[in-house]
Amino acid sequence: MIDHTVRVHRSEENLAREDQLAWKMAEVAVDPVEVEAEVAEMIINRIIDNAAVAVASLTRAPIVSARSQALSHPVSTGGSGASICGIDRRTSPEWAAWANGVAVRELDFHDTFLAADYSHPADNIPPILAVGEHTGSSGEQLIRALATGYELQVDLVRAITLHAHKIDHVAHLGPSAAAGIGTLLGLDTETVFQAIGQALHTTTATRQSRKGEISTWKAHAPAFAGKMAVEAADRAMRGQTCPVPIYEGEDGVIAWLLGGPEARYTVPLPAPGEPKRAILDTYTKEHSAEYQAQAWIDLARKLHTTHPETADPQRVDSILIRTSHHTHYVIGSGANDPQKYDPAASRETLDHSIPYIFAVALQDGTWHHAESYAPERAGRPDTVALWHKVRTEEDPEWTRRYHSLDLAEKAFGGAVVITLTDGTVIEDEIAVADAHPQGARPFAREQYVRKFRSLAEGIVDDGEIERFLDAAANLPDLAAGELGRLNIQARPGVIDLSAGPKGLF
Repeated sequence: MIDHTVRVHRSEENLAREDQLAWKMAEVAVDPVEVEAEVAEMIINRIIDNAAVAVASLTRAPIVSARSQALSHPVSTGGSGASICGIDRRTSPEWAAWANGVAVRELDFHDTFLAADYSHPADNIPPILAVGEHTGSSGEQLIRALATGYELQVDLVRAITLHAHKIDHVAHLGPSAAAGIGTLLGLDTETVFQAIGQALHTTTATRQSRKGEISTWKAHAPAFAGKMAVEAADRAMRGQTCPVPIYEGEDGVIAWLLGGPEARYTVPLPAPGEPKRAILDTYTKEHSAEYQAQAWIDLARKLHTTHPETADPQRVDSILIRTSHHTHYVIGSGANDPQKYDPAASRETLDHSIPYIFAVALQDGTWHHAESYAPERAGRPDTVALWHKVRTEEDPEWTRRYHSLDLAEKAFGGAVVITLTDGTVIEDEIAVADAHPQGARPFAREQYVRKFRSLAEGIVDDGEIERFLDAAANLPDLAAGELGRLNIQARPGVIDLSAGPKGLF
């Protein structure tokens, strides 16, 4: 890897294009380096993972709306169109990226990477796959493109903090998806550079979408970034240019959104000829909740069995969770969001509430992507009583481990102290989720397939499940024009296309 120092430059400095971060990212995208077998296998895992969480959300309101919007747009010229998850219909690639991106993101249930910022790198898959299907690309081309998307998003997340400046994390997704599309289509460095800049410029927004009363936009935000990446690539291919320098300009992203004129970032990028391996540092979710909640669900499941008395609010005086700065201030009581303790809060809010999640998992000994968020579950009096006894606080050591570059000690959990009304104190801790590569039960292909089968049950016919899994497993061998085999058809009666809400289109 080569470290690139990025800072603000005054206009009169005339920063050379070749020295700009967007150009260096474009060079990574056009590098013809081969994809390693281990990386290709993980890409297949994440395609299966995305499909699992997408089919589980096909009848949820945000997906019904996004799908209805997409179906309002016919297949565009220049290709054969792209599939919409769950149905045998195609639309133009940017609208397929939109509909499928919302489906993938709605349940907060797919992969993650956390470092200087946080991300869900599999959000790259819907827009890149949509363009690949539209243009008749092959499975091998898709693998190369997704390796680029993952690499660049992870590298940006390693280095540039967005949440500290109240910018939504999808600002790293637009550029990575645009670069991945560039790899897919074999575009030249200049064109990819312009697409990256346009995608970044159009996808920077505040993180209010993840603060306070969290709305349905949380699922739409990455889909919007993916849609913008598709459109940015289209414009760049037509010769249209972006603001330059997009990151380093004196009125650019860093100067006004990410720290000001004195800010500096060091972004690691693969050297020429170096394989793109970043996907191997990412991890998926066993549970449908914010990633920092994964380990806490696993610990609560354990305590449910070893200390069942902790599930009874009559016997619990207090529950203190000591964790990292990010967990405490984003999804813990440090956020100072009263909505995180509100039984009437939205699902999107509850999946960003460690107090709620820990209390429910402690009582139920399990976690379900729908039942654990049901209004009747959130409003249960004994749950509310226990939930309101949970508080978080930052622990410097857990913050240090959260930011550690050593994957063997990097941690996303913490320690819990449960004080019972009789004075008994129960303490335990967990560093990473069970499904994490360093966890008790790391996810491998078997677990990804099991997750897909579980979430597709009752939604997708058995024959269609097997057909999709076979197509995904043989992704490197899919010929040009065969990427549509990665779409999944819901069983008859699951999706009612007439139920889509009416809008402008």
